[in-house]
Amino acid sequence: MPTINFHSLLVFSVFFRVALILYGEWQDTHLEVRYTDVDYLVFSDAASYMAVGDSPYKRTTYRYSPLLAFLLIPNSFIHRSWGKFLFSASDILVGYFIHYILKKRKVPENLSNYSVMTWLFNPFTFTIGTRGNCEPIVCALVLWIIICLMNGYVVQSAFWYGLVVHFRIYPIIYSIPILLVLDPSCFQSGQKPVLRIWSAVEGDKPKDGDKCCSLYNLLKSIFTRDRLTFGLISGGVFLLCTGLFYHLYGWEFLHEALLYHLTRTDPRHNFSIYFYHIYLNYGNNTSMVERLISFLPQFVVQLVLIFSLAQDLPFCLFVQTVAFVAFNKVITAQYFVWFFCLLPLILPWSKMKLKWQGLSCILLWIGAQTHWLLWGYLLEFKGKNVFLQLWAAGLLFLAANVFVLVMTIRHHRYASIFRSVEHANSKNMAKLK
Repeated sequence: MPTINFHSLLVFSVFFRVALILYGEWQDTHLEVRYTDVDYLVFSDAASYMAVGDSPYKRTTYRYSPLLAFLLIPNSFIHRSWGKFLFSASDILVGYFIHYILKKRKVPENLSNYSVMTWLFNPFTFTIGTRGNCEPIVCALVLWIIICLMNGYVVQSAFWYGLVVHFRIYPIIYSIPILLVLDPSCFQSGQKPVLRIWSAVEGDKPKDGDKCCSLYNLLKSIFTRDRLTFGLISGGVFLLCTGLFYHLYGWEFLHEALLYHLTRTDPRHNFSIYFYHIYLNYGNNTSMVERLISFLPQFVVQLVLIFSLAQDLPFCLFVQTVAFVAFNKVITAQYFVWFFCLLPLILPWSKMKLKWQGLSCILLWIGAQTHWLLWGYLLEFKGKNVFLQLWAAGLLFLAANVFVLVMTIRHHRYASIFRSVEHANSKNMAKLK
């Protein structure tokens, strides 16, 4: 493969995103179809309310933390595209963090750069920030938490984890894997955790000395200093932010920013297999039990993946996120960014060749999504009664996601992120002898 310079990639990515933001301003002014995401207009309106001292929840359909509106207050007095530049800067930061993590694990430079390109030049990702979606901020925070853990900064990782869960609730699914890797055999007082570096011949199963994140070890020593520290600090930060904004904005904040997402229904713009059921029952009163039972398949799949793969933390977070999105009762295209930021972290350990297995997975996933979008277009723009066909397309899309997930797991080279300290010390002593 030709050699690629990371700094050149980063500089080109910056100019490319600036050009897209400027183009978006032109398109919004001159064309009927807007480039800017409709959510960005919601964010901006909420920020304008906050700028004059009002509640951001005066803007209907604003269902995010007040922190997001606070970050976009400069939209009102600097420029309306301030937020797009902020989100795109976070997008670039994600690329830098990916490179840092892979470099820290001794992945060859060229392989690392090609992996970073799957984020920086992915159409799903370079448009998300430039159109005004906030997901790159969440992605950057998730990667920063991984970096903090890799460097042994438990307190700092806990602080940012509590903040990101408050900012966007879905990273709560990462809590158990993080607690699993905070095992005393991997994290010892006064010592940095020992990273397992990249190797072209990694095995498919855990090796001796790497089983520091198993369920057995979690149950044996669940109340360790690092786990208690992480839990108390992250929980404290989450409760502090939630309590502060509840004091400022009351029940409206609690419902719109947090509780709404537990019972959200969307009869349109929804890739989920629950779409048709939601459509048929939309407007009817359903019990909380009925609404929450849709989380059961997600919950079971999450537990199976966590306790099977938690030792390989980046890979575990990736497959968790893919499964969480695939089985969610509401799926929109912006959710795909949640796992795209983790994809480059697992590519160096994949045995899947781009030709033919990798290409077939890509084409199947895009094809199933395009098939859904065709029926969605007929429903939204042509007014056709294709709700049943759209539901069938959602089933096909779920099958495609499950197939890609299984193929990814089968072709992954196992690589636990940490080694036990005793095992690493014994290897070093053996080398000295």
